Amino acid sequence: LGYTYRRIRKRLKKQADPIEYERKVKELKALIELDKKAFLTIYYADESGFNETPCVPYGWQPKDKPLSIATQKGRRLNVFGLMSHGNKIHTYTTPKSVDSDFVIDAIDDFVINKPRSGRTVIVIDNAKIHHSAKFKNKIKEWEEHDVFIFYLPTYSPHLNLIETFWRKCKYEWLLPQHFDSWKNIVEQLDDIFKHFGEKYKIEFS
Repeated sequence: LGYTYRRIRKRLKKQADPIEYERKVKELKALIELDKKAFLTIYYADESGFNETPCVPYGWQPKDKPLSIATQKGRRLNVFGLMSHGNKIHTYTTPKSVDSDFVIDAIDDFVINKPRSGRTVIVIDNAKIHHSAKFKNKIKEWEEHDVFIFYLPTYSPHLNLIETFWRKCKYEWLLPQHFDSWKNIVEQLDDIFKHFGEKYKIEFS
């Protein structure tokens, strides 16, 4: 019947304004072309969280010995990341909630330590913490260091490539055995963040 067995994904209730969406996509495509020609570097930025509840609902297992994972809740590691097309990632972690101050401090550090000179564009969504007065007051200062903020159209997480990185972490690179303890989860995440582009790669079309 042409069906495939796959995960049913969540989607947002609201949709982007079609005119804004078309304009923003056109601008993003132009930036991507400049990135390909090395006129600038795009970094896709976003927050995500990891806890003790695994995202591994399916897996090959013996019929007579089904696998199971103990349910745990409590600790959580929140991460703000910036990822390039070239499989380079900069991550900033905290056990606390991510707010504007944390994101600003992370971008400040990124601006100081970014790997190459030249113009950099940070592609980011429209979360409230990215539109706070504190955040917007920093934009001009970052631009003086050749780092520019590009806001995606609203309700368009599929345009932010770092979403693929978070998905790979949660559904492929964090394995059932890593959920034996919180220490194992944190160590595996640290390994992913340190060796992304080497042991862990994403082929972007």
